[in-house]
Amino acid sequence: MMLLAAAATLASCGGKGPAPISSGERFSTAGDVVEDYRLGVGDRLRVIVYREADLTGEYAVAADGNVSLPLIGNVKALGRSVDDFAREAQARYGDGYLREPKLSASVINYRPFFILGEVDTPGQYPYTIGMTLPMAVATAKGYTPRADRGTVRIKRLGAVEEEVYRVAPELRIYPGDTVRVGERFF
Repeated sequence: MMLLAAAATLASCGGKGPAPISSGERFSTAGDVVEDYRLGVGDRLRVIVYREADLTGEYAVAADGNVSLPLIGNVKALGRSVDDFAREAQARYGDGYLREPKLSASVINYRPFFILGEVDTPGQYPYTIGMTLPMAVATAKGYTPRADRGTVRIKRLGAVEEEVYRVAPELRIYPGDTVRVGERFF
């Protein structure tokens, strides 16, 4: 009877806060690595304008969400797909600057993610497509001995609050996320 009362007391101590999320868009299947990536501040793009070496180069998404390209100036990138950005840049080059321009764009460096708390080397790390929580923890050189390996808190770029997730191999990390690994109590 006392053992049951002690278990109930322990369960109520750990029950504070929101319940962990165990499914949803952050959880993917093993083969699901295709992403509808949206550009953000800190991304670095390679823009290739066919037959125009002076216009071809690497450009960063600035703090105002734009990419400054030669001749045409700022092109909005924040929140857009790479294809949308490339279409607008191509159309603007075709509007009085180049005859039938051909342009391609690709992300060469994604904005970083951040990992804090009970990992050996917390900090800012480069993002790679298809990143999962185990990959992020491995990038930070693993868990500390006191790490809570059951739940993790993730704050999406631009969000106000962290969300609590159950730790799973398929838990996705996105560019700009802040991952916080908590400390376990026992």
